[in-house]
Amino acid sequence: MLAVLSILVKQQEIDTREAVMEIKTNSLYAQMQNMQLEATGNRFPVAGNEAIGKVNPSSNNFGELLTSALNNVNEIHQEVGAKRTAFEMGDKSVTLADVMITGAKAGVAFDATVQVRNKFVEAYKEIMSMPV
Repeated sequence: MLAVLSILVKQQEIDTREAVMEIKTNSLYAQMQNMQLEATGNRFPVAGNEAIGKVNPSSNNFGELLTSALNNVNEIHQEVGAKRTAFEMGDKSVTLADVMITGAKAGVAFDATVQVRNKFVEAYKEIMSMPV
């Protein structure tokens, strides 16, 4: 009988710790939402898990944002090509530093695009391996 009571008391302590952990998690989530709202210029407070007002005021959908980002990377690469050609042809308005900086920007943009693609592939594989 004493063993059963000690097991019940331990279970009660575990349940209490889980409830406290859940409350702290909800509080942390609310704080993060408040910080996000302040960063976007929205000053509406968050109570619990519900936000007052729009969290994401953007009207663009994800596909449009991704297409825009890819077009931006393409434009950067075209700019690099144009600057390299102008420099090789002897254009005095384009310096070697301009060409190198633009090339570095294009490299960083391309690397970021590859990383985003890799994360999409990982997420797709993970979703496909989930049991239904």
